[in-house]
Amino acid sequence: MTTQGGGPDPQIEEPSGEVERPARPAKLPGARRDGYTSLPTGPVGIDPVIARGPQLDDAGEWEPAAPPEPVDDVRLAPWALLAAIVALGASFFVGWVIPVAIVAVISAIMSLRRPVESRAIAVWALVLGLIATLYSVGWLVWAGMLFERVG
Repeated sequence: MTTQGGGPDPQIEEPSGEVERPARPAKLPGARRDGYTSLPTGPVGIDPVIARGPQLDDAGEWEPAAPPEPVDDVRLAPWALLAAIVALGASFFVGWVIPVAIVAVISAIMSLRRPVESRAIAVWALVLGLIATLYSVGWLVWAGMLFERVG
């Protein structure tokens, strides 16, 4: 007999002696010893689910649970440190960043008063913010003295 393409039929050979043969046939998934009792995709029985709520007669009046306390997870010290670093870097060149330095100092003081903040970060923000404020004030005083001579 020939295949559709015109060539001879493929020959299936027996496995070589190196192939191990199982002692018993492979078990099919879901099969029992006595064979299948239902189709593997057969309908599944549904038992009624009865949900029970609180018994108002036994416990008295039902009250909803109190809402959880809000968690204060907003951190101010890292933002104060960032503002202090930016203000300090800019205060080496210009004096108009004094508002950023003042914001850094105020937020560092606020974060020192909060128990959830990192004290080390808040102290660094305070020190750098004060230095940035001094540099900015120095620039502004110098610029004021320069304009007095010019004007």
